[in-house]
Order: sequence, then C-alpha cells, then structure tokens
Amino acid sequence: MTGAKEEIISKLRQDILQWEGFRPPLPGMAGSFELGPLEQAFPNDVFPTGTVHEFISLCPEDTAACGGFIAGLVKTLLQHGGACLWISATRRIYPPALKLFGVDPDLVVFVDVPLIRDVLWVTEEALKCEGVAAVICETGGMNFMESRRLQLAVEKSHVTGFILQKDAKRVGTTASVARWRVRQVPSEPRPGMPGVGFPRWQVDLLKVRNGNPGSWTVEWSKRKFRTIIPIEPAEQLRYYA
Repeated sequence: MTGAKEEIISKLRQDILQWEGFRPPLPGMAGSFELGPLEQAFPNDVFPTGTVHEFISLCPEDTAACGGFIAGLVKTLLQHGGACLWISATRRIYPPALKLFGVDPDLVVFVDVPLIRDVLWVTEEALKCEGVAAVICETGGMNFMESRRLQLAVEKSHVTGFILQKDAKRVGTTASVARWRVRQVPSEPRPGMPGVGFPRWQVDLLKVRNGNPGSWTVEWSKRKFRTIIPIEPAEQLRYYA
C-alpha cells in the first residue's frame, strides 16, 4: 500500500511540473538549448518552455545583455516552427544584429505599441496565439496580477514568453516561473585577433519554481552557449607552468 501511495505522489509531482512548463524533452530534443551546467538548475534538467520567464534590467547595458541572451534562447524555439513577436513601446533593437545569435530577423515581428500602458495587454493577446514560437516583451514594470494573466495565457497556448523589465529598481512578487538577471562581463580576446571577443554574460537565475537558483558566466560563440568554468588557482599554476 505504501508503494502505491509513493507511486501516486510521484505521478502527481510529474504532472504538476508539466503543468508549470517543466516537460520532459521530446525524443531528439534533449539539451537542445545547449546551456550546459545551467540547465541542471531546472527540474528534469530541462529548460522550461511554454511558460513565462522574467528578466530584470537595471540599466541600458543590462537591457542589451538580456536581449542578446534571450535571442540565443529564441534561436532554438524558432527551429520548431512559428515566429517570434517582439513587443515594446520604445524599440531600440537593431534587427540585423539578431543574426549574430542565429535568429533570422524575417522571423521576428516587431510590434511597436504607442502607449506604454497597453504593452502588457498586447503581450497577453500575443501569448494566446498557439502558432507563435515565442513572445518577447519590453516593459517598465509588472505587478502580480498582470504576471498572473500572462502565465494563465501560456498555460493554454504553451507559448514561451520572455518579459524584460527595464530600469526595474524595485521588483515585487510575480507569477513567472523563472526570474533572471543578465549582465555584460568583459570578453576574452580571440587568439591572434585584435579587439573584443565573443559576447559574455554573468547570468543569475534569481528564482526558479521547483529548481535551484545559481550564477554562471556564459559566452555566446559559434552560435551556441558555452558555460565558462573558472579554473582553480592550483590548476592555473599547473596550466601556466
């Protein structure tokens, strides 16, 4: 009888995870986001799709870093069909730059909303469209009720949403499954090449439902993510010896 109860509880836990966007990977899609050790922070070691991710930006530099990291994630989502909607009241993204992250600008529909107060409403309606691969929203803020409406929308459509809160000095509780902060860090110059190297970020997963928050240094090179693992001091001495 005890074994039967444990089996029922285990099944319920798996069902709850799937309802919240943590679905087991489909055959041939395991690790498709190529986030390496970062994906171990999520239940089932799978980046959650069909849910809402929230990104916190404190300055324009952080906003640019978040945009690049999100674009790398959208690259994978677009491989399975559909288009991406990028919604904002003050668009500053340079569409051709998306090619650096493997995203065809022709697959991104930019929605410029005249009134800031309508941005989240337009985002909610976009998240209800089942044929959309991803929705990116740039907004100045979001309260719990607004985030809850977005989460309810994706639970029906299974569209993945990225909400970028710009200049977010104070952030309250939201219904988002994950909250991120992405900041630019100095890149490593390429051997024999002058100038800067590949884009590199400090990625902080501030919260994740049923998972393990953490921090990683992530680089974008050769159209995929690469986690930078720090070398221990003893290993550095061996390396340079």
